[in-house]
Amino acid sequence: MDSNSSTLNRSLGLVGLTATGVCSMIGASIYVVPFMIQRNVPGIGPYVLPAFLFASIPAIFAALAYSILSSAMPRAGGSYLYASRALHPFWGFVASFSQWFGLSIVIGVIAYVVIPFFRDLAFALDWTVVAAWLDQGLVRVVLALVILWSFIGINILGLTFYERILIPLMVLMFVLGLVVIGGGLSYSQEEFLVALASKEGRSVDLSEVPFNWITFLSASAILFSSFIGFDSIAQAGGEAKNPVRNLPRAIGLAITVVGLFYVSFTYAVYHTVPWQFVAEEALSKDLTAAGLLTMLLPAGIGIAILLGAAIALLNDLPAMILSVSRLVFAWAEDGIFPKSLAGIHPKFHTPVPAILLSGGVSSLGILGSHFAGDFFLGIDIMVTSMLVNFIFMCLSVAWLPKRNPTLAKQITIFPNKVARAIIVGIGSVFLSCFLVIHTYKDLTSLVDAWYFHSTWIWLIVMGMAAGLFFIRWTKLKKTNSGLLEKFSKLP
Repeated sequence: MDSNSSTLNRSLGLVGLTATGVCSMIGASIYVVPFMIQRNVPGIGPYVLPAFLFASIPAIFAALAYSILSSAMPRAGGSYLYASRALHPFWGFVASFSQWFGLSIVIGVIAYVVIPFFRDLAFALDWTVVAAWLDQGLVRVVLALVILWSFIGINILGLTFYERILIPLMVLMFVLGLVVIGGGLSYSQEEFLVALASKEGRSVDLSEVPFNWITFLSASAILFSSFIGFDSIAQAGGEAKNPVRNLPRAIGLAITVVGLFYVSFTYAVYHTVPWQFVAEEALSKDLTAAGLLTMLLPAGIGIAILLGAAIALLNDLPAMILSVSRLVFAWAEDGIFPKSLAGIHPKFHTPVPAILLSGGVSSLGILGSHFAGDFFLGIDIMVTSMLVNFIFMCLSVAWLPKRNPTLAKQITIFPNKVARAIIVGIGSVFLSCFLVIHTYKDLTSLVDAWYFHSTWIWLIVMGMAAGLFFIRWTKLKKTNSGLLEKFSKLP
């Protein structure tokens, strides 16, 4: 696989790009996080949906920053390329490595989290032996690894195969998601409580909790993770058709469609299932939206939405693997990573070494989720990682005209400097506040050991990454005259 003998193919159209963003966003973000947050942020109670809406504000401004930059630099490697050309290669690497690490870990988390959906599906089909088998720790880890590496294989086989898998699954995911929304809106909380008493002989304490700003902001910072994924569109810039036009459009479409879906979905489930029940159940087991609604829905529909939930999570994997692998490819192309990692398969036109490296790190996400006993550690790492990345993207929009006016002239989205300044200003403030809130919550949380604090893990990994960069940078300076000049141009 010689990077000089083969190239990435520009074969992803608007639909494929939008599907990449949509499928990267929807999954655990909607079927698990809005309900398990009752455990991770105790006291959020009935304020999940308002927190969701508040979390969308910084996400929208981050998406605008990505759209602006993608219109000027439509190449593989998105965030790395943007920040390295607008700020400095070091800051480009910091921004993108933070993104790569966070997303790679979460890919493993998703593969791990999908197994309870299959467990619930087995219960719904009355396959009690299979359900019990799927609840075993070792089985869960092995199956998660099998699922992960199956999708790595799909990514290796090329974009044509990738689109054939991704787009039909996306359509099916939305169809089955609409079943969840319809089911949630068809019943009342009173009907749910009656069914709970009838089937399990249980009741729920419906006492309310007061609104608390600290709790609300902490929940919003985590729910912000639900909007992460549109950035994967930018990483696929080297494989996009008409990228200057399609990349910003795909980002806008993805975040709009997904945002509307999130609000409808979360409202529908909490419309039927009291938050008090969700909070109580979340203390003892991993919850899914589908599993919560099966208490009321007919068996056939319950099975359908459980299947939809599993598909939604599985859909995350190919799109996110594509995203993180293109970052590795971009680093290798610029010499920050060894050139061998920029190798492209001569038949499939995919960066196989970069895909395999990212898959290896994602496997650690599976193992980490298992041994930590709580997949939210991986979610927390991703939130920290992506907030840092998005802040750097806002800074890149602001600094690009100063450092690289030639590339800045290529901007087609919000070409007006005043408009861009407003986007950068508001976005930076919101994103920085979210990062402070999230970090404070993490560092003050009561955990068994220091390594259960996502902030410390992120700092250690980023410190090691910075050391790696400077080693490579020192070597590059010895063999390349006018090195910074090279980083003022697109590869």
